[in-house]
Amino acid sequence: MKISIKDIVKGNKPIVCLTSYTAPMAKIVDPLVDLILVGDSLGMVVYGFENTLPVTIDMMIAHGAAVVRNAEHALVVVDMPFGTYEHSKEEALKNAQRIMKETGCAAVKPEGGEELAETVRYLVDNGVPVMGHVGLMPQSIEKMGGFKIQGRGDAGAQKVMADAKAIEAAGAFCVVIEGTIEPVAKDITEALTIPTIGIGASPACDGQILVVDDILGMFSAFTPKFAKRYVELAPIVANAVKTYADEVRSGTFPTIGHCFLPK
Repeated sequence: MKISIKDIVKGNKPIVCLTSYTAPMAKIVDPLVDLILVGDSLGMVVYGFENTLPVTIDMMIAHGAAVVRNAEHALVVVDMPFGTYEHSKEEALKNAQRIMKETGCAAVKPEGGEELAETVRYLVDNGVPVMGHVGLMPQSIEKMGGFKIQGRGDAGAQKVMADAKAIEAAGAFCVVIEGTIEPVAKDITEALTIPTIGIGASPACDGQILVVDDILGMFSAFTPKFAKRYVELAPIVANAVKTYADEVRSGTFPTIGHCFLPK
């Protein structure tokens, strides 16, 4: 049965979320999770950018549509990329509607707190379900001075709490808390009535999300502190490619059994 926003909001079990960017991965992930996020993290994971800022709305739509076509169970949310919702609430609505129309996703996710609350309310009032995102916001790394953990000190804690409350009041059905010190993420979860989804936040959050390539060990050089590798696929893939290359160079692949013969 297809999971709905109502199921996410009213569920009493931990919400399992993962990113996916392609049809094959969506097919694998879909029956096992509650929510698939087509994140703008695809900029780094798929395209090799240094951050998420170069990601375009066309990229998000192409990958979002591929995931939606292959997700029969999980709720699919698509990130709104940098520059598609900050200028005005009217522009944000236009872009959000385009993403939903062209992908078939259930909701969109912009990043921001108090400063974005009016836009979130405008989207929700016009029929666009919104998943919020507070704490460390990758699209704001220039303003934040890099990927810095949020919620430190009284002022920092109060800021993330105020952001989360503002997004809830604006009508978001859930909110991602990223890169925020654990006690603050826990306090936010206790303070809100909508579900919180943690990433580098707290076990107390109502759900958790990670980048699928991180849990699969597809990157050999770096794993974020908050990510857990459940398998090391990078060396397995590299070994398979090496074996293929060796066989082609030695002439042992292909064999006649891999060829089409006359009938």
